Amino acid sequence: MTHNPVLGRSSQPELLVLHSVRIQGMADDDAVAVRFGLDEADTRETLLDDEAYGWIRKAAFGATAGWSMTDRGRAEDDRRLAEELADSGGRPVVEQVHEAFGPLNARLLQACTDWQLRPEDGDRLSVNTHTDPAWDAAVLAELEALDDELAPLVRELSSRLARFEGYDERFSTALAHARSGRGEWVAGTGIESCHVVWMELHEDLISTLGIQRDA
Repeated sequence: MTHNPVLGRSSQPELLVLHSVRIQGMADDDAVAVRFGLDEADTRETLLDDEAYGWIRKAAFGATAGWSMTDRGRAEDDRRLAEELADSGGRPVVEQVHEAFGPLNARLLQACTDWQLRPEDGDRLSVNTHTDPAWDAAVLAELEALDDELAPLVRELSSRLARFEGYDERFSTALAHARSGRGEWVAGTGIESCHVVWMELHEDLISTLGIQRDA
């Protein structure tokens, strides 16, 4: 896919650093910088500032360690996102995309479930051993369809807020890996799998609109 030729408002680097932590859930310095193509040294400085303000904290989960967002940081990110959205005039577009995204999100979650589970002999939670080519091919076909439907939505979003650019390309890249036989790229963690990219976009959408996830 080609880059969107028409990009909307560019976000301030300080917002992108904090928001990068939020949408990734947990991320080290390099991952925060890479997510939005930010300068690494400037990103580290901003992360330390954000830590001093109590917006982020160092966290560890198993073998993974990095920055995670605090409640205060989420409130600050909400404030910055609301201000940016208002200034961009893009709320109607983002709301329309969020409405269209809902049914796609349900399909994505079902596809990832079908990649991991394959009910048989009355066991709904039977693990998919990937020995049924037709079953796996159907899942990949559904992801291909979602890939096609995602691209125009991302174009709409990034025409208002430039930071939404690239979600479709990242999803397409993950799907290409999966289609080449690397099944972990469907729903794996620790890589930019289809599921990981999609969940980042979902978090980006709802946080931009100020929607609480439990709502």
